[in-house]
Amino acid sequence: MIASEIEIDIRFSETDAMGVVWHGNYLKFFEDGREAFGKAYGLEYLTIFDKGYFTPIVKSEIDHKAPVYYGQAIKVITRYVAAKSAKIQFEYEVWNITTGELSAVGKTMQVFLDKESRTLELLTPDFYRLWKEKNKV
Repeated sequence: MIASEIEIDIRFSETDAMGVVWHGNYLKFFEDGREAFGKAYGLEYLTIFDKGYFTPIVKSEIDHKAPVYYGQAIKVITRYVAAKSAKIQFEYEVWNITTGELSAVGKTMQVFLDKESRTLELLTPDFYRLWKEKNKV
């Protein structure tokens, strides 16, 4: 399994009135993790777009474990989950660096849409098949 990590300082704008990270921001942290993964492994959004595809999220899950507060820092671990079909799947762990606690776990699934027709690609695109072979996933 291949993975990447990114550290994020929690900003005031990411918290609610109690100073706790608002639950919806975890999806943004997952996105930050996917972007870091893409940079590390050559699977960036612009690369996918240049190959003729969009990769929208069609499923996401988050289990919240412990709060994170304004002024703390987190580490997002993003793990690629291999699939035989034409989709990209990731699992995430969000760790509170300040406290050492696991704050959240989650998953996302993306599919390939042809950027011109906006139709679902049922077969694995060639560039993605080659990427999987190169990364042995």
